[in-house]
Amino acid sequence: MPTLKTAAALLLLATPALAEVEVKDLWAKKCQGCHAMDGSGDTERGRKYKVDDLTDPGWQARHSDEKIEKAIFEGKGKVMKPFKDRLTPEEIAALVRHVRTFKRP
Repeated sequence: MPTLKTAAALLLLATPALAEVEVKDLWAKKCQGCHAMDGSGDTERGRKYKVDDLTDPGWQARHSDEKIEKAIFEGKGKVMKPFKDRLTPEEIAALVRHVRTFKRP
């Protein structure tokens, strides 16, 4: 039985990537309320729920693509609900790639 990691890799190979503009719109609709448009988590909800700063190089180093994908797919704790029934695998993969663009040098 394929693992989530294997299934995601196969889907990435089998489906075209979302355009940059589309993923930014998706981020704005689904993520920016807590994570901010720049991934910093500097929003009212982000501060309230102590959302991680996704731009932090240390955070980026500690979180593999698979770990980020799992968080989006399954949710995190009671605050971040799972997106497995609300986003396609292609959209989740695009969001993972988008999160990687936030890394500060």
